[in-house]
Parts: sequence; C-alpha cells; structure tokens
Amino acid sequence: MADEKRRYKATIAGKSYTLIGPGTSEQFDAVTTLLNDELAQIKRLQPSISTEDAAILLAFNALSDGIRDRAQTDHAQIQD
Repeated sequence: MADEKRRYKATIAGKSYTLIGPGTSEQFDAVTTLLNDELAQIKRLQPSISTEDAAILLAFNALSDGIRDRAQTDHAQIQD
C-alpha cells in the first residue's frame, strides 16, 4: 500500500503544495512537520535569511547527512 502513489496537500513555510508519491499520510505528515521545524530553526538562527535560502541550506544538510550515512553503511558492510 505504501508503494501506491497518492496525492498529499502540505503547507511548507506558509505555502501550499500538492505532492504526489508513494508513502502514507503519516509519513507525509511527519516529513512536513520536520521540514517546517527545521526551516523555523534556520530562520531563528539567522533571521535575515530568505525562506528560499533556508530551504537550500536544509536541502544541502539533508543530502550531506544522506551521503555520510551511506558511506558509514558501506564502510560497515565492508568490515563484516
């Protein structure tokens, strides 16, 4: 069921989006909440930053974390 594509309406940084993809409403809710929380944190730490620039920083951090996690997983598999 989670592989079935669905439409999901999200409000991110005060703007409405309709997202289409696999996942459950609970997953989409969790991602939307986390995304808004992370954007708010960036804006608190750097109040003059635009929402667009905050989103770029958030995306960069998320991709950086993903690459680091993948490298750690690959390294752990090599060790086994």
